[in-house]
Amino acid sequence: MINLKNSLGIRLFIIAFLAVVLLIPSFLIQSLISERENRRDSVVDGISEKWGGEQVIIGPVITIPYRHWYERDGKVEQMIRYAHFLPEDLNIKGSIDPEMRYRGIYKVIVYNSKLSISGHFPAIDLNGFKVPPEDFLQEDAFVSVGISDMTGIKDFVTIHWNNNEYAANPGIESNDVLESGVSISPDFETDKESQFNFELNVNGSSGLLFAPVGKRTNVHLSSGWPNPSFTGSFLPIDREVSTSGFRSNWQVLHLNRNYPQQWLGSNKEVPNSTFGVDLLLSVDEYQKTMRTAKYAIMFISLTFLTFFMIELLSQNIIHPVQYLLIGFALLIFYTLLLSISEYMLFKFSYLVASGAIIGMITIYSYGVLSDKLKSAIIFGVLIALYGYLYILLQLQDLALLLGSLGLFAVLAIVMYLTRNINWFDIMSNQNKDAINLKSSGDY
Repeated sequence: MINLKNSLGIRLFIIAFLAVVLLIPSFLIQSLISERENRRDSVVDGISEKWGGEQVIIGPVITIPYRHWYERDGKVEQMIRYAHFLPEDLNIKGSIDPEMRYRGIYKVIVYNSKLSISGHFPAIDLNGFKVPPEDFLQEDAFVSVGISDMTGIKDFVTIHWNNNEYAANPGIESNDVLESGVSISPDFETDKESQFNFELNVNGSSGLLFAPVGKRTNVHLSSGWPNPSFTGSFLPIDREVSTSGFRSNWQVLHLNRNYPQQWLGSNKEVPNSTFGVDLLLSVDEYQKTMRTAKYAIMFISLTFLTFFMIELLSQNIIHPVQYLLIGFALLIFYTLLLSISEYMLFKFSYLVASGAIIGMITIYSYGVLSDKLKSAIIFGVLIALYGYLYILLQLQDLALLLGSLGLFAVLAIVMYLTRNINWFDIMSNQNKDAINLKSSGDY
């Protein structure tokens, strides 16, 4: 039986095996991070259900029912279908007043938005469809405005249509275009233009989106929130973002979207063309912690490699159990980072967690190696590793490039330090030592 202490090959194999085995708890830590993130999301959903979720504003849209004739079992029957018409121009101007809500350790962004919406519809040409004009039920026409989460409506909605005012009612007769919202049944003549304007006071959370239903749609938004994310099918034509908030302007033409100004029946492309803004937290601690945990194999491998190089170059022998304890310490860093980041900013959490682990491993290394210089080398390597990882987290777009360059540099250093080592002599000498120990009865 070969003595583990005198077999470099077996020790190297065990170290590599331990590094692979430690991947199992690293995957469990990633699952824990996902679990905490899901719990946070459930809290956000719970608050949004009561306050108002992401709001999507669509419209207004004119809808005119018509009779559709068809034959079934030799009989001619009719059913009611709907024709939909979009405005010539749509102007939306509003503000978003954000507020942070807390539940336990979790925080959620909610907002109140006051919107002024105006525009006009052109004269409607009913001859543009393959439907006899007499089959259109103009007296049953209605105007609808889509509001994705009705929970967030804070005031009565009064729509000014031409020279009249109409109190909007909840619900929409047809869901060809809109799933939820408010509607009115105004008096209007199809051969004349129609002017409209109204105010919306809505609560929401996370984001506010609009659909470009106008032939020309103009949207102007302003807010005191300093971390907007402009999202959806269209970006603002101009924007200003500062620590005091943002302002943004969109201008979208009907040529930029994939549906016409009028059509018959259902059209689900309208909700797919929305654009707007999401209100983001400055740092998502769970996403950053997850990205950090994905570097676990690199941390374990490079730290083990450092200790092995010290073994190789100084003839110090480190037991596999000691390697295992060092690996556990490296893994505890991620649980520390996860738990601390739920209470303070990520950068401070990272500093506290990494400082604690670097200190613990350095002190342990001095106890194992009994050498200040070697312990200082371990300390320097860990400082470099954790500092390098933090830089990678900040430079997300360049993470792959910098990570590849870092691994290249590490490999180059290892090759340089071991360039004069005769591995055959080391293995041979250690085998001879093992044979001598066996013959002398030390086994």
